[in-house]
Amino acid sequence: MDFGTQLPILTALIVGLLGGVHCVGMCGGIVGMLSFSLPPAVRAEPLRQMPYLLGYNAGRILSYSVAGLLAGGLGALAAGVLPLRLAQLVLQGLAAVMMLAIGLYLAGLAPKVSRIEHLGQPLWRRLEPVGRRLLPVRSPGHALLLGTLWGWLPCGLVYSALIMALSAGSAARGGLLMLAFGLGTLPTVLTMGSLAGLLTHFTRKPWVRRAAGFSIAGFGVLSLVLLLTKLVGQQPLH
Repeated sequence: MDFGTQLPILTALIVGLLGGVHCVGMCGGIVGMLSFSLPPAVRAEPLRQMPYLLGYNAGRILSYSVAGLLAGGLGALAAGVLPLRLAQLVLQGLAAVMMLAIGLYLAGLAPKVSRIEHLGQPLWRRLEPVGRRLLPVRSPGHALLLGTLWGWLPCGLVYSALIMALSAGSAARGGLLMLAFGLGTLPTVLTMGSLAGLLTHFTRKPWVRRAAGFSIAGFGVLSLVLLLTKLVGQQPLH
């Protein structure tokens, strides 16, 4: 597996890590609500909360991975309709552009990227009442179930990563890409409850958002350079 093949999965992991500046604002309220719904005895002891927090996040990442499987499979199906080489170039180019767009969005230079969140609103309107009926949380397994619903919350960052998964080449690689993305978000979301104030203050700093955004955009530029290098070194399309 060459570097160009591994780059989308590595980028998805880094997008998840650096995208924490977006997660704090997007998911902070949800983390607070879920933490407040825990049994009083569990809320009083931070260490006892950990199995519940891991359950929420395992469910969330599972849903991301399932969505990645679907996106990767859909992309592979679309690639079967077009000539193989053309399909690969189109999907790789799309993934590179999305990396660039995600980075500019996080840096505050491409606000329109967030509008793709509207695509998931119809599904979320059906799932959100189900999640409310599952409250309060009674066990880590219960938290896992709620986490799987949380994973379908409309989020521009998640949807942008899914567009990258669309170009992964197979359902398995699409699922792996979204798994890497989910694992990247884990450190921020896990610490959000206890460090919410500090995280919010830190991620609101313009230089933090710009540094994260430009770093991700740099991966997009690198992907485009690799793609152009591949094009220059190959025969013209017929």
